[in-house]
Amino acid sequence: MNTRAGDEHGVPTHPHPSQLVVAREFVVRRSELTCPGDSLKMMTKAAATDADQVMFDLEDAVAVSQKVAARRAVVEALSTLDFGGKLRTFRPNNVRTKYFYRDLIDVVEAAGEFLDGVVIPKVNGPEDVLFVDRLLAQIEENVGLPLGGIRIEALIESAEGVLHAEQIAKATPRMGGLVFGMVDFAGDIGARELGAEQFFYYNYAKAKTITAARAADITVVDGVTLAIRDLDACRRDATMAARMGFDGKWAIHPSQVPVINEAFTPTAEEIAKARRIVEAYAQADAEQGRGAIVIGDEMIDAAQLRVEWKTLAVARKAGLL
Repeated sequence: MNTRAGDEHGVPTHPHPSQLVVAREFVVRRSELTCPGDSLKMMTKAAATDADQVMFDLEDAVAVSQKVAARRAVVEALSTLDFGGKLRTFRPNNVRTKYFYRDLIDVVEAAGEFLDGVVIPKVNGPEDVLFVDRLLAQIEENVGLPLGGIRIEALIESAEGVLHAEQIAKATPRMGGLVFGMVDFAGDIGARELGAEQFFYYNYAKAKTITAARAADITVVDGVTLAIRDLDACRRDATMAARMGFDGKWAIHPSQVPVINEAFTPTAEEIAKARRIVEAYAQADAEQGRGAIVIGDEMIDAAQLRVEWKTLAVARKAGLL
């Protein structure tokens, strides 16, 4: 008899402990919308989109003359806007600049209770992540926030960052994800391709970033499509990223969000297949103690079960279950 609890759709929500390695919760980051942190108007628009995550930028999108004032705008946005359940993040300046430490302290001390994570640019090695981790821990302790509650996403956007991706991904339990920053990476290695052939020219860097994230059991997001008015290009890049193994993609304009979400959302057929596999696997385990089953002409074991759990997690986020 199967005594596992299930949700209203019959999908088990409390799997047997032996399945926890494949039935964990997944953070859904199909679309990560970035906008300038010095524009309350743009941040308000971003909060109202269907993006899974918003990222208010204090780095590249903000002029030097506005960097200090932008901190106050980001605090106001985080503290007052309705995000509708989105992941709320901001990007401070590079840890090697004079702006970084005050970016982190000023924003997190004032609005940390409304913050899910920080996106750290130009991470070259695990020491960069540990520096951020320790400063965050001190801020959290000082203002009474849960220790480790604010997650870190690291931007892999240099040759050194790619080579150290594995160590970066596992640097601290606070790590929540990696992001491949194509534009800065291209500049760092002296490449020129920023469009349709990026998956050919940067295959090694992208694949290494994905593999490092998977080994650390964190999410991994692809970089931007610069042609904001060419939604076909965005669709092409998002589709390729999904096929390659990325969990999502950065958006730099609200119009890109629906296109990106669609590319990373499972189809009705994929959802039905995932439910069928998860339910059949749970039943086989409960009734027969079997860890591998055959459905149709396909062998199913724990490795594929993890893929199907992820499919269902994304479907729930999209309101399809």
